[in-house]
Amino acid sequence: MRLPISLKIFSITTALLALMVVVTWLSVLNFRQLNNQVRALSDYYLPLQQQVASVEILIRDQMVHMERVMAGMEVAKPDPEFLAKESNAFDMRGINADQIVDSSLRMLNDAEAEKGIELDRVTLAVLGKELPLIQTTRQHFHATFRQFQIEAQEGTPRSEKIVRDALLREKDAVDVEIGKTIDLLNKLTQDTASQAKAEEARATTLNWIVTAIATALGLIFAAFVTRSLVDPVKRLLGGTRAVEAGDLDVEILVRTHDELATLATSFNHMVVGLREKERIRTTFGQYVDPRIVKSLLESRIPADKGERQVMTVFFSDLAGFTRMCEGLTPDAAVRFLNRYFSMMAEVIRGRQGIVDKYIGDSVMAFWGPPFTDAADHARLGCLAALEQMKKMDDFRTGLPDLFGVRHGLPEVNVRMGIASGDVTVGNIGSETSRGYTVIGDTVNLASRLEQANKFYGTRILVSEGTRDLTGDTLAFREIDSLRVAGKLEPVRVYELLGLAAEASDTTRKAVQAYEEGLARYRAQEWEAAEAAFRVCLANAPGDQPSQVMLERIAEFRQTPPETGWDGVWVAASK
Repeated sequence: MRLPISLKIFSITTALLALMVVVTWLSVLNFRQLNNQVRALSDYYLPLQQQVASVEILIRDQMVHMERVMAGMEVAKPDPEFLAKESNAFDMRGINADQIVDSSLRMLNDAEAEKGIELDRVTLAVLGKELPLIQTTRQHFHATFRQFQIEAQEGTPRSEKIVRDALLREKDAVDVEIGKTIDLLNKLTQDTASQAKAEEARATTLNWIVTAIATALGLIFAAFVTRSLVDPVKRLLGGTRAVEAGDLDVEILVRTHDELATLATSFNHMVVGLREKERIRTTFGQYVDPRIVKSLLESRIPADKGERQVMTVFFSDLAGFTRMCEGLTPDAAVRFLNRYFSMMAEVIRGRQGIVDKYIGDSVMAFWGPPFTDAADHARLGCLAALEQMKKMDDFRTGLPDLFGVRHGLPEVNVRMGIASGDVTVGNIGSETSRGYTVIGDTVNLASRLEQANKFYGTRILVSEGTRDLTGDTLAFREIDSLRVAGKLEPVRVYELLGLAAEASDTTRKAVQAYEEGLARYRAQEWEAAEAAFRVCLANAPGDQPSQVMLERIAEFRQTPPETGWDGVWVAASK
């Protein structure tokens, strides 16, 4: 059979895929039916059975309390307290029974409205008629006993035997109705369980049969491919080993005209491409982090696969850059940004970070495996942020030389946000343009933290996850609990202050006072919170977060928060 290898593989693969589709379709149908029956049991049939059984127990309890009342009335000196207690218990059991019946009727109404589950609606309709009969007969029983009590209190009781016989007849009527209902539910649950078991067995058998067929076809395919490809593959393997040994002058002779010939030709082209690797690495290193280029060329980073990792993400933004650009020429703006980005990138890479991208005047970077030790990425990200803040002083000093003027220079400040947590990392983009980057909730949180600096007047805000991963070498203070845009759960936000060893006593006192004020604020102890924040301002004059909290307290005094307020502040999106 002279067929191209591609057609042979395509035909067999198509057959296997078609078989897999059929298996999947049949399995979905079978398990959908099985799921329907399980849901019918768990959502309706078994709960109804349990409720009817509870009604039966309650009625039996009523009978016990009735006997106690009748016995207590026969003694020479009846105990009014005992009789009242038992009578109340008798009534409560009746009320509970009626409530359960009402609940069962509501469940039947829900079942009638259920569209996603196939139910035995004929049986459910019968149950809808039986349940009210249970309630009616129980109420007759209850009323008969109550009439007996009234007659006894009025001094005109009927014969005990007559009353007892009447009560037993009423009780038997209730038992009959409950028995009918329980029999219906037992049959319904047993039939449904049997159907579910049969569906499970049928689905399992079908899966085994199809698996056996797929295995047989796979073995046939393997034998066919092995026989037709071994020799050409051996030649390719020899060439690969030569390249692995460093021989880039190897060339495989093409002797056939099939797909293996195409593969051999591609191999030869690959060897030519390897000769260009160093040149590509040098060129791309100006646009993409050299470590990413190296990892891509060495295939340490999968080209089309993403990975889930714990990493640290960093965002920075120049304060008032848009307004700043209004007073700069295009050439000056480009020179300004190039100098600024060069400085930031140097610090980030010096701390083993990866500069992901430049967005306007913003910088995005990340730390994590395989470029950073898994236990140290959060600390390195924070150290990079602190170093950048120090570098900004040198940057501002060099602005006169950059612009050629000494006066009227823009005020340059930077805000940073850092978050650590799960991210998806990989080569993301189109078929023609991709970038190795990170995405996920942690990335969004880092961006929101950078923006939150504007509200609190801070420079570096980090997530709780980042604070927890840095250890004891850095100093932080908790600023607030925020619910940022795009995230349902609130997050605790911390300000990065510097190295713990360099923190002064005044700073420690200010941090302690602020965190005391924050605790009082969350407890809605406004006076104590205000006093603590003012202590913080006394130790750190001009502390913007304290000013923000004082303004917020003043507003809450005028308009107290709603009941159930959890102390979380909702951050407005950018």
